[in-house]
Amino acid sequence: MLTQEQRFRRFARAVTTELGALEESFLGRGRSLGAARVLNAVGRGITDVASIRAYLDLDSGLMSRLLRSLETEGLILTSADPGDARRRLVALSEAGAREFQAYEDLSDARARNFLVRSGRIDKLLGAIDLVATALIGERIDIREVDPRNAAARACLEHYYRELDDRFEDGFDVSLSRDPDVAKMAPPRGAFLVAMSDTLPIGCVALSGDGTGRAEVKRLWVDRSARGFGFGRLLMSAVEATARQRGIFLLRLDTNRALPEAVAFYRRAGWREIERFNDDPYAHFFFEKKVSDHLGSMSTTTE
Repeated sequence: MLTQEQRFRRFARAVTTELGALEESFLGRGRSLGAARVLNAVGRGITDVASIRAYLDLDSGLMSRLLRSLETEGLILTSADPGDARRRLVALSEAGAREFQAYEDLSDARARNFLVRSGRIDKLLGAIDLVATALIGERIDIREVDPRNAAARACLEHYYRELDDRFEDGFDVSLSRDPDVAKMAPPRGAFLVAMSDTLPIGCVALSGDGTGRAEVKRLWVDRSARGFGFGRLLMSAVEATARQRGIFLLRLDTNRALPEAVAFYRRAGWREIERFNDDPYAHFFFEKKVSDHLGSMSTTTE
């Protein structure tokens, strides 16, 4: 019987072999995996050198060597930030953009071949998502987005499908007390998404009406990301955002088919109250005071 440590090391060896991490020419393009990852980061819009270092968890010496090699190849262009000479910015050259796309195509093809070859694709992807979320861990990024953008829509679609599966008579969003998009945007509200690298794994909305009171709506964490405390992080973030918006009292409701949600709110200091809306899917009602007084309204978003 393998020990836990041996099982993890077996997994690590399998991953490094499958991904070609030890190859001098990653995906046959003539450069290491490290250089390819830097090129990928720049191609995806991370242009500040310090941000690339943090994203890839690289030391400054290795980062400098990788940048020099890509610059020598004519794939990237570096410059000083016009607003802050201490910061360096990186952009892809035309050749770099072509090389970035070549890596994208090859990586997608490798992923498709692996999934087809392995079978049991849904179960495997669930395990992959779980492992990736665990490895990324503290680098989860909670950001405020437009409630109509792609990441927000993806979260809501997953959320609605899960409610439809779990509710006794299914879930129809048109029958629920669905918040108006305008109420989930500054200055009255907000829509927060938790991003694990490029994958949205959770969301929560703040639906306000300008009175200093607001509702917390659409709290959801992907199944593969549960158990890591991301629900608490999202709720802390939405409470902080509420205070920034000048909101002092929050309310929410939930369904009896979600006992873990009811328990979570009680543990988090939410007080159970009487029904405050006519949502046919709501059975439990809570409120929480997040500020002692009505503050000034803020319209700042990231």
